[in-house]
Amino acid sequence: MKQILLSFLLVVLVVAAKAQPATADQIIKEACSKAASQNKNVFVIFHASWCGWCHRMDKSMGDAVCKQFFDDNFIICHLVVDESKEKVQLENPGAAALRKKYNGEGQGIPFWLIFDKEGKLISDSKMRKETESQESGENMGCPANEKEVDSFIEVLKKSSRMSAEQLAIIRKRFRENEN
Repeated sequence: MKQILLSFLLVVLVVAAKAQPATADQIIKEACSKAASQNKNVFVIFHASWCGWCHRMDKSMGDAVCKQFFDDNFIICHLVVDESKEKVQLENPGAAALRKKYNGEGQGIPFWLIFDKEGKLISDSKMRKETESQESGENMGCPANEKEVDSFIEVLKKSSRMSAEQLAIIRKRFRENEN
């Protein structure tokens, strides 16, 4: 009996080890469904395990001083791209194509998108002037310097119901990333 149980567990472990991560489409579809039921928008972050700025973005958004502001306004999801050779299996199928579709290819990571609950793009992580096209602009990634944080706050004003006080707290927290 023990041998059968051990064999079964071994098979389960092998299958689990080879399992593919969820596709980008699956993740976005699930996030939009949750967003619709909770009257929120979807904040999609393209990242990789090796990316220090990606970890800073997560740490900043998850900081106790502002986490609730993001949680109250967004369903946050991550899509893995640009992994190293030994971790390429962590990448979400379709994530690179989605990033390319929204002009994020070659922009570095983190690159992020904000969708409404129906899946319509509201904004992205590119800093651009009002007159510039969707293709133009420089990726702010994880906002840190004054210009990046100012752009981030403008995006949050358009895509959330955050108060001026909440945005000021977020501004202060993200400016800490410059150090």
